[in-house]
Amino acid sequence: MTTKSADLLHLRSVVLAAHAGAGKTTLAERLLFDAGAITRLGRVDDGTASLDYEPEEQKRKQSLTLAVASLEYEGTRIQLVDTPGYADFAAEVVEGFAATDAAVLLMDASGHVEAGLESAVALARASNHPALFFLNKCERENANPTQALDALRTSFGKKVAPLHIAIGAADTFTGYVDLLHGKAYQLQGGKEVEVPIPANLADEVATRRDQLLEAASEADDDVLTKYLEGEAISDEEFEVCLHMAVRSGLVAPVLVGSVSKDIGVRALMNAIVHYLPSPAEETGIAVTDSKGKEVKLPVSMDGPVVARVFKTTADPFVGRLTFIRILTGTLQGQGQAWNATRNEPERVGQLLLLHGKDQETVGQLHAGEIGAVAKLTVTGTGDTLAASREQAYALPPLDFPIPTLQVAIEPQTKADLDKMGTALQRMLEEEPSARVERSDTGEQILLTMGDAHVAVLGERLKRKFGAAIMTKTPRVAYKETIRGKTKVHGRYKKQTGGHGMFGDVWIEIEPNQAGGVEFAEHVVGGTVPKNFFPGVEKGIREAAAEGVLAGYPLSDFKATLYDGSFHPVDSNELSFKIAASMALHQGVLECKPALMEPIMTAEIRIPEIYMGDVNRDLNGRRGRVLGMDTKEGMQVITASVPQAELFTYATELRSLTGGRGTFTAKLDRYEDVPQHIADKVIELHKKAQEAAHKE
Repeated sequence: MTTKSADLLHLRSVVLAAHAGAGKTTLAERLLFDAGAITRLGRVDDGTASLDYEPEEQKRKQSLTLAVASLEYEGTRIQLVDTPGYADFAAEVVEGFAATDAAVLLMDASGHVEAGLESAVALARASNHPALFFLNKCERENANPTQALDALRTSFGKKVAPLHIAIGAADTFTGYVDLLHGKAYQLQGGKEVEVPIPANLADEVATRRDQLLEAASEADDDVLTKYLEGEAISDEEFEVCLHMAVRSGLVAPVLVGSVSKDIGVRALMNAIVHYLPSPAEETGIAVTDSKGKEVKLPVSMDGPVVARVFKTTADPFVGRLTFIRILTGTLQGQGQAWNATRNEPERVGQLLLLHGKDQETVGQLHAGEIGAVAKLTVTGTGDTLAASREQAYALPPLDFPIPTLQVAIEPQTKADLDKMGTALQRMLEEEPSARVERSDTGEQILLTMGDAHVAVLGERLKRKFGAAIMTKTPRVAYKETIRGKTKVHGRYKKQTGGHGMFGDVWIEIEPNQAGGVEFAEHVVGGTVPKNFFPGVEKGIREAAAEGVLAGYPLSDFKATLYDGSFHPVDSNELSFKIAASMALHQGVLECKPALMEPIMTAEIRIPEIYMGDVNRDLNGRRGRVLGMDTKEGMQVITASVPQAELFTYATELRSLTGGRGTFTAKLDRYEDVPQHIADKVIELHKKAQEAAHKE
């Protein structure tokens, strides 16, 4: 495939976004096929869709990563970025919006407004993306396009206005009425043909056309005046006005169709070309220059290069592949670039246009184009590429969702251990909403967006980087402490024929609130020589690190060496280290030992309708609500919750709230574990010790 270069006026870049199952990838496939960009119509369910080419996608029959392709329609190149609808892969949707100028937002006409669509609309608004809605699957059982349209307007306001209304619904759906041009189209003999507007739709056509005109007329004072005075508005005036209204965000037209029956697909292509903006209409790119000053650059093929890096992936054939969108200027292949985010030079090799899994080599990428660069070394997702250090204009960073589901990971085999560090590092380069941390318990923790994200990352680690991992629930970072005070004797004596071992200590142990582990000595009369003090302290600290009750670090206590005895031949530092360790173990059990757990402060964002369910669930997690607030139309609950109750909360909160709830949490303090839970933790530790001794 050879793609012709397009000028700014004849370029469109569009992200397809929606809740999972709305038909984004199937729509993209049909758009590409109808425009002649592909010769075979693939199917998601068969694993043959050209934009679902990753093995994990074909296995699950759903999109897990964004994909890019382009088509030609009416002399305009439309660049499509298909994104996943499942919440675990929301970072891909953020990347898709970063790569495009406009959005096509899908909704299943047989369903209702779901969380994925709400998130897509929020992203479109936050990034000032003009948008079209496409009500898909109007042919499905229980489909009700009229009800779906009203649901969109209820959820997102009167800016959402119908451009089409459906003719029929479910098994009677056969076409649509174009409200702007006053024409109807029906599927006859496998093709859309123009037909008279059905008489039974006359009233709805008048009402819905008025809704569209009311919203769009705000973009043009002359049209608004005519509308308010009841004067006739020509189709040409209406079309120009609608384009202006869509571009400025005053209206988001709603189209209807059925991708499976190929109804409304060409009308959607027509709407993309006529109503969504070209890069030439961009008023300027907001950037920061090398001195930190904010400036606006005009969009031009001849201007300074500003390229957004919106995705990084590891390609099995070309290695590291960096996806970029040229916002202004022209990037040359086989040359030099400057990473304005990291202030480092970058060697640019091959430039590529993307057609699903296929790639087309090009010599340059122009303003408005989406492409990729192979084998960049320092550049990562969210960075800005410029042509030179002198013109190092940088874009603001991308804002990705924060991962909150935690799993502990470990290699399956010794061979995997050798590969795991490098494999995780490479995987994280292409996963901006995943992190790896080392916990206080020494475990490696993978933070992700959800269970499906964990599973997919595990499969990719093995397939792409050859490292197989196992996952499990993380250990809680408990701590042990004491509430009482005691004096304890520790004596270690061992005779082995030659020199023996002898250490003898008296130690006072007492609480030391928030003081960690403190060691002191008040030995009078040389009963313990000074050269053995370091051994005593080492014994105390090492025993504390291993814990006494349940194998967790012992903290917030003070140990004072105040007496003891020694043997002039058999005593040494090791003897006193062991004696001190024995003393601590015995003494802690006499000092009202307690197990403490980390308590997190969680901020939970949910729609108000779920407040009761979420609060009840928090009570079941031993949580305490500290406060409630309203931010950006969402209820924000601040709660104090034990860490042990939050490892899987990301998935469970999403289930409770229809995918709409999110949370963040940070460590606040440690508190005593309830006795019944502490008993279980201690018992598990004892069993683990017994099993280890048997081995």
